[in-house]
Amino acid sequence: MSRLPPALRSLPFPVIGSPLFIISTPKLVIAQCIAGVVGSMPALNARPAEQLEEWLIEITEALAAHNKAHPDQLAAPFAINQIVHKSNERLEHDMAMCVKYKVPVIITSLGAREDINAAAHSYGGVVLHDIINNKHAHKAIEKGADGLIAVAAGAGGHAGVKSPFALIQEIRQWFDGPLVLSGSISTGDAVLAAQAAGADFAYIGSAFIATQEARASDAYKQAIVDSNSDDIVYSNLFTGVHGNYLAPSIRNAGLDPEHLPESDPSKMNFGGDKSKAWKDIWGCGQGIGSITEVQSTADYVAQLKREYAAARARLQLG
Repeated sequence: MSRLPPALRSLPFPVIGSPLFIISTPKLVIAQCIAGVVGSMPALNARPAEQLEEWLIEITEALAAHNKAHPDQLAAPFAINQIVHKSNERLEHDMAMCVKYKVPVIITSLGAREDINAAAHSYGGVVLHDIINNKHAHKAIEKGADGLIAVAAGAGGHAGVKSPFALIQEIRQWFDGPLVLSGSISTGDAVLAAQAAGADFAYIGSAFIATQEARASDAYKQAIVDSNSDDIVYSNLFTGVHGNYLAPSIRNAGLDPEHLPESDPSKMNFGGDKSKAWKDIWGCGQGIGSITEVQSTADYVAQLKREYAAARARLQLG
């Protein structure tokens, strides 16, 4: 693990919570970090833009207070997600706030820019970049990202279509840095499987939606509890980028999830007025079949740790 940057080298548990659009707030991020996993949120969740600074102060102060009170049980670092796309008019402002508060991990999506990576590196931050194929992985590292988040088939939100086995093995042929695997991971067994496949960390999103600290409606959380992979629809209609969504929310919007039209990728929009039309379309990954209740973040992470330990024990006994 010495090849990993210091911020990721001593994680209490090898999981990074993925940034959840609208849903992740300081309440969830802080709970994730204290539970021992990297907590994250999109910068764009803070609205208006000025709220981002308030949230960064809240997170950094809460984690510092926890670490002071529990020096033998330090919190995991937190991450902020930046949408590196021309439709994000706040990128420069939001990145400046991350630099000011020295956010430990920056997660970049939908575009790689050398200046954004350099800004994070200016204070020792680590940049992890979302990719869905090997070609994009090469570009991200060439532009200065420190690590990769391999978004494989079945992931919630903007997901790829590659098998995790194919994607991980292609990346590991040339890249030995931090590698995170995303796609249908919601159990401790799956976390161990991600590591066995060659990743350093598992990326979990949908399961955290069904936690008490998540800023999601009760109906959204219950839909995750009640649904499984058969209820996930892959479409680019809602943002211009293909992603996975819960079919019940699509039906509630008056659409037929089995006959959705294609969207024009050039019309991509994240966080603007156009996205409000789809605010009740619920993103979700295929791994939700194991989620049977809404629980606290602490309890869910404790469950992951138990499952992970049991899976390791089974392999050792075998």
